[in-house]
Amino acid sequence: MSSLRKLFPAVLALVCGTAGCRIDMHVQPYNRTMSKSDFFADGRSARLPVEGTVARGDLREDAYFYTGKVGAGDGDYLPFEVTEKVLTRGRERFDIFCAPCHGRVGDGNGFIPTRGLRRPPSYHIERLRKVPTGYFFDVMTNGFGIMPDYSSQIPPRDRWAIAAYIRALQLSQGATSADIPAGQKVPSPAPEFRDIGTGASLPEVKPPGKEASGENKEEPK
Repeated sequence: MSSLRKLFPAVLALVCGTAGCRIDMHVQPYNRTMSKSDFFADGRSARLPVEGTVARGDLREDAYFYTGKVGAGDGDYLPFEVTEKVLTRGRERFDIFCAPCHGRVGDGNGFIPTRGLRRPPSYHIERLRKVPTGYFFDVMTNGFGIMPDYSSQIPPRDRWAIAAYIRALQLSQGATSADIPAGQKVPSPAPEFRDIGTGASLPEVKPPGKEASGENKEEPK
């Protein structure tokens, strides 16, 4: 009897401790995503967003910035100031996404057409020199012909930066002597390459004076 009395506090503590253990969280009812439910009258297990709900950061209040359209037509201006930083970004994105097909100067002589894909038109033909800037944004956004859209790979601001760089390419390839800044050497000396690249990789420019010194000569890759 005395031994039972000694065990009583331990048994009591065990009972009190286990009384708070419940597994409701483990066995509670739930619905799988998009599954049917009889809880709501429409049979849905989840509720639709309130009408007019907009995801954070996706308001798209500036329609032109996201479409390049003014009414039903293409606009002919950029929705932000074109700076050197914008053109540098545009060139970087162009070299990654566009140059493999369109070529680094936009003449359509990229690497991919040499493997059987249809050669894209040069940006320097009269038709494409005259199209509005918003046209290039729209093509990047929605695709055109065999060119797929790049809306999922390239954010809107970068698409505009690429459009600005295409305009810079068109200017550079069609420039006249009147467009050349005073003191600029014409023609500019062509860069020498150790490796011209493959379209998927960037060309490697030969350091100036390396050949003249006769040091570190390497065979072309």
